[in-house]
Amino acid sequence: MWLSKFLTAIPATMNRLATIVIDKQYLHFSIAHFTIFSATSRERLHGHNVRIGVSITGEVDDNGLCFDYAVYKKILKALCAKYDEYTLIAKDSPHLKISEDNNFYHVEHNGINMPLLKTDTILLPVLNVTIEELAYYLLNELIADRGLLDDLKIHAFETRVSSGPDQWARCAWDKKTDSIV
Repeated sequence: MWLSKFLTAIPATMNRLATIVIDKQYLHFSIAHFTIFSATSRERLHGHNVRIGVSITGEVDDNGLCFDYAVYKKILKALCAKYDEYTLIAKDSPHLKISEDNNFYHVEHNGINMPLLKTDTILLPVLNVTIEELAYYLLNELIADRGLLDDLKIHAFETRVSSGPDQWARCAWDKKTDSIV
């Protein structure tokens, strides 16, 4: 009873916001990568099952709905498929020299050449293939379509990336400041 009085007291011009969390089991992809620690130190090439999740804050419409969740579920599923079963290489790392020939990328670190099949490798514009960089990179991919964000009345967007249980990196965008933190 008291809640209904409060809700009817909210001015009609006031935008009510809600945050929708999409964290489905199917939002994952398998990658090979190595973390670069310095010009002379890196991990061995190894694999991870990367999980992603998002929190999306938007306006609640007159029908009590923030937006059609299926829109971002479809986008997230496609994003996972895009990177699944690839070796990810940090194209912007100052510690790697990358060249290519017909079939291979040649990735050099500390004088050691690693030939990688082009068909199995994606060069990402990141400094390192870490969950921190992936959270930032994937967030930028997800907010690139500003028209969609405006159409769905999205105010904030957060990505979460995990390379294992209980270990996540988060990155968030805010419409008001148009900044990523």
